[in-house]
Amino acid sequence: MRTLVLLRHAKSAYPDGVADHERPLAPRGEREAGLAGDWLRKNVPAVDAVLCSTATRARQTLAHTGIDAPVRYLERLYGATPAMVIDEINSVADDIGTLLVVGHEPTISELAIGLAGAEKSNIAALERLSVKFPTSALAVLQASASWKDLALGGAALVDFHVPR
Repeated sequence: MRTLVLLRHAKSAYPDGVADHERPLAPRGEREAGLAGDWLRKNVPAVDAVLCSTATRARQTLAHTGIDAPVRYLERLYGATPAMVIDEINSVADDIGTLLVVGHEPTISELAIGLAGAEKSNIAALERLSVKFPTSALAVLQASASWKDLALGGAALVDFHVPR
């Protein structure tokens, strides 16, 4: 069984004159990213690898989680479609048991909803994330397929957590 964690970047700031890609985290985002990392360490198998958007707020979110795993920073995850993220997930080696993806809305929620087709999905969690996928929120999915074979409907949503 493989575990996929989808993490929306933490709350960002909006400084004047800073391009969207370069926006940093707000103090609240720094705190909540840390809470997300604490929750991950307590509730999910150890993260083996990370795919992270190159946006400053995504990179800072990952840093504040304290997750220590090999990271691939991908420009493609900034402004990605769910299909583009699945394409990147499909390139992950099969020896990776738990994969963390740090990205953006609306892609992260659309991806979670699209992947969560397995009969064993937590329907209450799916309904909650369908309504709103706040900053720092985490969707945890499990799949029996290899990463290269993961496709829409191929996972079960087992948890959805908003660290506050």
